[in-house]
Amino acid sequence: MSRIIKSQLVEYSRLAHQRGLTAAFGGNLSVRLGDRVFIKATGVVMDEMNEAQVAVIDMKGNQLSGVRPSSEYRLHLAVYRKRPDVRAIAHLHPPYSIAVSALLRGELPIITPEAELYLGKIPIAPFRPAGTEELAEVTSEALRKADAVIMERHGVVTVGRTLREAFYKAELVEESAKLWYLTERPCGK
Repeated sequence: MSRIIKSQLVEYSRLAHQRGLTAAFGGNLSVRLGDRVFIKATGVVMDEMNEAQVAVIDMKGNQLSGVRPSSEYRLHLAVYRKRPDVRAIAHLHPPYSIAVSALLRGELPIITPEAELYLGKIPIAPFRPAGTEELAEVTSEALRKADAVIMERHGVVTVGRTLREAFYKAELVEESAKLWYLTERPCGK
């Protein structure tokens, strides 16, 4: 089972990079299996990721593998603790979502029927430094009653029962942010 999870993390990490949902070292995906969390290792570029670059930690944050987890492991663990129904998390840095977070407060308006159906709402969490307990707290709190959140000036976090579900929710958040940006700020004004 762990080999399948690692393979999926590699597949969706590369897909996220290819689709422009993250760049360079940014972003990380995780899958929870019982009390173990499989997550991208620190310093890994998602487009170059391989199975050896998947870290494994327990729900207390203890490292169980030979590679260190992403610095955002606190964020993933906080979400899993508050949402026992969640089995996968996508944390990505899509450009329109980040741009929108600098312009809006509260939530991103829902424009499409798909976003309404699959996301319902998209709160925007206030800025907190990357990798901190503070970021983990505000983000996981926003996800108590939502399946997606935009983190101010940072990126998005989406959750699902599967990695596929979490990934496509992240893509839907970015589409929503892009549509809002293009309709509210025509010609980049």
